[in-house]
Amino acid sequence: MSSMQVAVYPMLQYNFFMKDILFCDVDCIHLCVDDLDAGLDFYRDKLGLKLLWRTDVACGLGAKDGSTEIVISTEDMIMVDIKVGNVEEALVRFVESGGRVIDGPFNIDIGKCAVVADPFENKYCILDTTNGTYDTSEDGLVSGVSKK
Repeated sequence: MSSMQVAVYPMLQYNFFMKDILFCDVDCIHLCVDDLDAGLDFYRDKLGLKLLWRTDVACGLGAKDGSTEIVISTEDMIMVDIKVGNVEEALVRFVESGGRVIDGPFNIDIGKCAVVADPFENKYCILDTTNGTYDTSEDGLVSGVSKK
């Protein structure tokens, strides 16, 4: 075993066996577009992403593999959303660990969200789906939220 493997293995072992990992997965990546239809033309029609849901100001698009969405929006800034089990509980641990809350927590259709910054000034959202997930019509329009 090389010295690099010896140095890295304990970190991998610690992270792998940690009982309470805060982040569940990357929920979505937000990208700004001037016009949703133009954004759909590019991301759905030309790049082949699948329309998952649509509101008046945003669309969720799915890639070939995985559960991470690409969200195009006329209102949002470029940001990554990371899913957690419960935003309010996650914020306590996040702040105790050296991060800070920029905004929130605030209610969103599917649960709660907060904008945070880590100690290195990386800014992102954490969100939960404690209220459920979007229901959509055949053409992808959001028709409601399925409660958990």
